[in-house]
Amino acid sequence: MSYLRFDKTIMTNLEETLTREILRTNRSGAYHCSTIVDCNTRKYHGLLVIPVPELDDENHVLLSSLDETVIQHGAEFNLGLHKYGGDNFSPRGHKYIREFECEKVPTTIYRVGGVVLKKEKLFVHHENRILIRYTLVDAHSETTLRLRPYLAFRSVRQYTHENAQASRHYDVVENGIKTCMYPGYPELYMQLSKENQFCFQPDWYRGIEYPKERERGYDFNEDLYVPGYFEISIKKGESVTFSGGVAPIETTSLNALFAAEMEQRTPRNNFKNCLINSAHQFLNKQDGESYILAGYPWFKCRARDMFISLPGLTLSIGEIGKFEMIMETALKAVYAFMEGKESHLKVTEIEHPDVLSWLVWAIQQYAKMVSWDEARVKYGKALKDVMDYLAGNHHPNLKVHENGLVYTNGRDKAVTWMNSTVNGRPVVARTGYIVEFNALWYNALCFVADLLSSDYGFVDYLHQFSDKVSKSFVQTFLNEYGYLLDYVDGDMMDWSVRPNMIFAAAFDYSPLDSKQKKGVVDIVTKELLTPKGLRSLSPKSGGYNPNYVGPQLQRDYAYHQGTAWPWLEGFYLEAYLRIYKRSAISFVERQLISYEDQMTCHCISSIPELFDGNPPFQGRGAVSFAMNVAEILRTLNLLEKYNNQ
Repeated sequence: MSYLRFDKTIMTNLEETLTREILRTNRSGAYHCSTIVDCNTRKYHGLLVIPVPELDDENHVLLSSLDETVIQHGAEFNLGLHKYGGDNFSPRGHKYIREFECEKVPTTIYRVGGVVLKKEKLFVHHENRILIRYTLVDAHSETTLRLRPYLAFRSVRQYTHENAQASRHYDVVENGIKTCMYPGYPELYMQLSKENQFCFQPDWYRGIEYPKERERGYDFNEDLYVPGYFEISIKKGESVTFSGGVAPIETTSLNALFAAEMEQRTPRNNFKNCLINSAHQFLNKQDGESYILAGYPWFKCRARDMFISLPGLTLSIGEIGKFEMIMETALKAVYAFMEGKESHLKVTEIEHPDVLSWLVWAIQQYAKMVSWDEARVKYGKALKDVMDYLAGNHHPNLKVHENGLVYTNGRDKAVTWMNSTVNGRPVVARTGYIVEFNALWYNALCFVADLLSSDYGFVDYLHQFSDKVSKSFVQTFLNEYGYLLDYVDGDMMDWSVRPNMIFAAAFDYSPLDSKQKKGVVDIVTKELLTPKGLRSLSPKSGGYNPNYVGPQLQRDYAYHQGTAWPWLEGFYLEAYLRIYKRSAISFVERQLISYEDQMTCHCISSIPELFDGNPPFQGRGAVSFAMNVAEILRTLNLLEKYNNQ
């Protein structure tokens, strides 16, 4: 039995299926995302969603969905499903689903009378092309398959509505058609592996609703254009492949292409393989450069997320070449920033004050998991340049003070990972001496000094700072209750119990002694630990708001005020293992069980952006989040090392 399998009981229950989503990407920016019953519930959902750089830097939904109809003896059975006004779903094709499984690719089995039809979907790697293979598993008489495409041709941030400007023109191509609704968009080629008939029957399907957008307080309905339908005869045992792409394809190759791409997929037959499969989907290769997207379906490449995610998404699963490839692009962006130059690279938020310290941390993981010598050869110069830049006070918003600590102005702009804003102002205005910034700074000083130990003059230079930080950190942040203040700015001290202190206990180099680390871990365990990550704020602290629900404003206020974040638990578990060593193994394994439960809900085989901070710890936000997947993979890797000791 498949690890990711859902039977008829679940598949015919919309309350169960509409909350479960699937995501497939081409690793170059394009994706397919929907629910497991192929009913789109978000404006971001679609069969073929691609970047169109000629228009903007957003993704665009070209092909929203494809409805299948099985025809036998003149009777039509429509397998599609769309949400309309009220509680109306049409044509309710989910009632024909007998099984859905997702071990290699999303696979749906339909049964209509004596007809059993299998549908499998995949994205071609590094190509804007979705393939859907239909196999007639069983049939007792002549069977026809009708495919009706729903087109959007719009940004994921917008909606389309019936209008006279939309072009109805199409051209016949090999076993299909090509069409383009608006100028500036690429043409959409819809082709089949077998000769078929296209019936031009243009119409708008009006008032399709997206309940997830309504839930999030946004507009939630649109009209979709259907140019007509394809009809094709299919015999028992035969497979027919549909291709939707922005370039033509030799249709006789479609079945072979599908089979070849299928072989490249990582089977999602256990927890770790699910996460590995998810990890691969964040890779984004464009114009010869490699990035990590922060999450799907709406995030771009954010510098902090990229550096935090990089070791877990690559080194933890033995993909050293991918780390080096992404780091090569990242360092180009880093040097452009440090030199004050314009950059064409698609890396955002690189100016944030902690980003360069996270870069050092990522290379530190490379040294530990690959080779210190390799790290020195490949990244030694970059590390020296970065530390010179930071220690020389060249960063526009990270200044080293006389006490060795780094100071940041975050009063008017959100500069940490707690970055929600309302009316242009940070909800959590963390400013001054920020606890994780200084933990990162101390770790970077010590690691680079150790890595470049033969460069005596530079090492002495770094030790001048680290010696000061080791004393100032404890004096500034450690309070009488044994935990760390979140930030200190002059006389302002934030006593809120937040998870940012955990980094000082987790990093290899820490200004805290073992007793102080244990004190930090203990209070995090008592007040912040949940089955789905660390809370961003303790329930005992003022302003606790654990439920990430409602319209945008309401969610912005809750974003970092009690919601739980899985990626933080990766560092917590690392600190826990560091303190309790092998005796912590069973505890860590128990903590990871709740993430394995997540493989069959929200986004199948991935981990969402965040969770509510109170039971039942509902998944929220982006359906698949890079830092979360990365840190759980890195924790699994750490656990394996402790088990082998």
